[in-house]
Amino acid sequence: MNEESLSQLYLKDTAFQNLMQKRIFNVLLVASPYDAFMMEEDGRVEEQLYFEYVSLNLSSPPRVTRVATTEEAIAQLEQKRYDLIIMMPGVDVSQTFSGAKDIKKIYADIPIVVLTPFSKEVSRRLSNEDFAGVDYVFSWLGNVDLLLAIIKLLEDKMNADNDINEVGVQMILLVEDSVRFYSSVLPNLYKFLLKQSLIFSTEALNEHEQMLRMRGRPKVMLARDYEEAVELYERFGRNMLGVITDVSFMREGRKDSQAGLKLAAWLRERDPYLPIIVESSEEENSAKVKASGWQFLDKNSKKFPVDLGNAIKRDFGFGDFIIRDPETGNELLTIHDLKDLQRHIFDIPTKSLLYHASYNDISRWLYSRALFPIAEVVKYHRFRNEEEAPLVRQLFFDLIVKYRKMKNRGVVAVFRKDRFDHYSNFARIGQGSLGGKGRGLAFIDSIIKKNPVCDNFNGVTLTIPRTVVICTDLFDEFMEANNLYPIALSDAPDEEILAHFLKGKIPDRLADDLLALFEVVDRPLAVRSSSLLEDSHYQPFAGIYSTYMIPHITDKEVMLRLASDAIKGVYASVFYADSKAYMTATSNVIDQEKMAVIIQEVVGRTAGKYYFPSFSGVGRSLNYYPINDEEPEDGVVEVAIGLGKYIVDGGLSLRFSPRHPDKVLQTSTLDLALRDTQTRMYAIDTEATPAEEFKVDDGFNISRLRVQDVAQTGALRYMVSTYDHMDQVIRDCDEGSGRRVVTFANVLQHKVFPLAELTDFMLTTGQVEMCRPVEIEFAGVIDVKDQNSKGTLYWLQMRPIVERKDIVDENILGLPDSEILLRSNSALGHGNIDNVSAIVYVRPENFSSSNNALIAREIEKINRNFTERNEGYVLIGPGRWGSSDTALGIPVKWPHISSARLIVESSLSNYRIEPSQGTHFFQNLTSFGVGYFTINPASADGFYDVDFLNAQKAEYESEYVRIVRFANSLTIGINGRKGTGVVVKPNQ
Repeated sequence: MNEESLSQLYLKDTAFQNLMQKRIFNVLLVASPYDAFMMEEDGRVEEQLYFEYVSLNLSSPPRVTRVATTEEAIAQLEQKRYDLIIMMPGVDVSQTFSGAKDIKKIYADIPIVVLTPFSKEVSRRLSNEDFAGVDYVFSWLGNVDLLLAIIKLLEDKMNADNDINEVGVQMILLVEDSVRFYSSVLPNLYKFLLKQSLIFSTEALNEHEQMLRMRGRPKVMLARDYEEAVELYERFGRNMLGVITDVSFMREGRKDSQAGLKLAAWLRERDPYLPIIVESSEEENSAKVKASGWQFLDKNSKKFPVDLGNAIKRDFGFGDFIIRDPETGNELLTIHDLKDLQRHIFDIPTKSLLYHASYNDISRWLYSRALFPIAEVVKYHRFRNEEEAPLVRQLFFDLIVKYRKMKNRGVVAVFRKDRFDHYSNFARIGQGSLGGKGRGLAFIDSIIKKNPVCDNFNGVTLTIPRTVVICTDLFDEFMEANNLYPIALSDAPDEEILAHFLKGKIPDRLADDLLALFEVVDRPLAVRSSSLLEDSHYQPFAGIYSTYMIPHITDKEVMLRLASDAIKGVYASVFYADSKAYMTATSNVIDQEKMAVIIQEVVGRTAGKYYFPSFSGVGRSLNYYPINDEEPEDGVVEVAIGLGKYIVDGGLSLRFSPRHPDKVLQTSTLDLALRDTQTRMYAIDTEATPAEEFKVDDGFNISRLRVQDVAQTGALRYMVSTYDHMDQVIRDCDEGSGRRVVTFANVLQHKVFPLAELTDFMLTTGQVEMCRPVEIEFAGVIDVKDQNSKGTLYWLQMRPIVERKDIVDENILGLPDSEILLRSNSALGHGNIDNVSAIVYVRPENFSSSNNALIAREIEKINRNFTERNEGYVLIGPGRWGSSDTALGIPVKWPHISSARLIVESSLSNYRIEPSQGTHFFQNLTSFGVGYFTINPASADGFYDVDFLNAQKAEYESEYVRIVRFANSLTIGINGRKGTGVVVKPNQ
């Protein structure tokens, strides 16, 4: 089986939620008060059924309504829908059967079961009755198990066509005409099947999956004569797990003492490997049965139920899979579950593998555990001789791996130390919330599962990194156990808060789970925040909390210390001053915030002593900076080499539209390419001494490298080009002695990696699934040497963008410059911005980039005052707002400017910096309706009347910053589709 065939398996995952769609919820019991009382044993039958359901982990036990007569039953049926009618005969048995006929005439679709005590007199009466109005007759033996068996038998019958023929659920055929005997056998059979399904359901990844998987248990179908058995086989024989048959029953309209043997022979002709159990009260049938290779059970045996359970377990594939020597029958190996089969498939002797495969033992064992997709492939793969054994072993191994990966995708599994392995994808520790980012990741995983193309997208796999989420309940436990709320809610400095948190102790069970995680993970880890408010639809807390990177270290105790400190650092960041300021700006209460923590494998590979992804990026499905042929709906992507923190910190990234990847503004001219492309990158130093103490700055252990240095290792092939100084050209290769320029030309123009197509797919699909515009984060690894794969793209995050649809007055946008204070032809945002009367601006005449850090601190204080007054303002300054590189702009973080309603980047004649778009600011801007103007008056791109502002009286004035306040609110309008925006001068 080739990779393409294996890929088809991805499409065949069983939708357990679609099984057992027809259920019995309401039962009408027609019985005299005395009979009902005897049945209920002085208690409510409904309660007995409930406890029986709970003990077997079944859902939705039925409700039982009791009436005394057929007339009352018909009256009740007129008022309410019932799924099953159970009738108990009184003194006159005939009256019950005639009453059943009357009900059946009106309600033909409702099954009717007659439940009668067993006695020879009752049997004699029943033999003379017309069963036309009755579906089944059962003998009441005083055991509530029979009620459960009746309900499950009827539910199996109701769902058989869909579940068996369409999905592949297996069926056990019981052929028996003795009312007393099948009334005894069915409860035992169902009890066995339900307990077995409860055992194999524990292989599910969480409790919800476990409950759903029980729906995949084998169904039981009851045939009471030869013809009914044949008809059931012809309908469902393709998915028959086994047959249990009596010997003597009706055939061709008369009692045939050998009917069961004839049926078994007929079945074996059609399916040579079908397990058959023959039960008989006549011992002389034993020799005939065994001679035919069937299993014989004595009906008269006092331990018949036990014998039946053992026979089903052995022959129908339940329980452990016992690998035997075909010559001696000796037990060689015991397989407990699918993971065990994967582990030992290459240990099974060739003769044993051929033997078990030939008799469909392997597929039968898989079917009994509801592993339908893989069982079907195994069943129909013909294994004919021992020479094929190596290929068969590899096929089975690959199938199991493929199946386990498929089952792990799109499911948030419960983290179990004994089950988390290299094929696990997404798990949670704890019972609380996953937080905003955690929910987003789980949603992404479900999208990938629904789109099989992600498995092989033009040679690239689209997936999410292996992820474990520590839920919010462990945050609560950590905070309370270490009494951290007093210091956390105080006004203590961030460093002091972090120090207290680092002294705290994480729960022991969390430490044990982390050690188990380190046994599986062999890469550096990212420890990221995932708070309840983070990435929510209307107030995302993007980029507010900390994300720590920790290197992979072989010493697990050191790794545990680093991971624990990183988790504590993320917890502490909830209570930093920036977070508290942001909470106030968004009208949230700090003690309502709960923090989950995401632990993820860092995407990347090692080059020398540094570990980093080939590229990282962010994308947005709405592009408010379209150029040339681009439309806002085409989306926009910003990509950079190395860790994504470089983009978050405002570093130079490469911007492109995924639908126009060959038109990149930054590389359109030689000057732009040399000036406006990435020269530095972030990576993890794998050989650095582990930090003894974590710092508030979550990037304290990140290495900042020169692209030129890393390019010499060959790790940046396809992403960098070479500047040929002699010829004054940039060549799309990483060879030669010139400067390496990050152009992604081989990726975007020459298509060595389908980055544009993949980002377009993520943005388009994400927007459709979220029903709103989205922002995504991603990172990828390009395989330079692998001939079979171009690499892997990891979808790291998806957040909604809230698009404002306010209609802007076009007359305002068209006003002449004399009436305009600010005009931008490259405006971010959409709609009208109201209730803003103050402007905070950096004084151009006194500006020097060497003072940018001082200006940032001053603006932070100004912003705090506006936040306290719950007031917005317009912020104007040169360069990139938010850049961590002070040479490029003023290094504020979002909380330092969180009350700004419009932010303006205005270049100076001697200070022209490429405008920024790629930070987390974008998410906050769009979510809060904050505008963002880019203005370059020196090149006539926009207009900024700074002289007008300078002429106004200052509310506040320093060497670098002025605040001007007007009596009335300013008129501010942005047309995001056109990318234009204005601020109108107030009426004087």
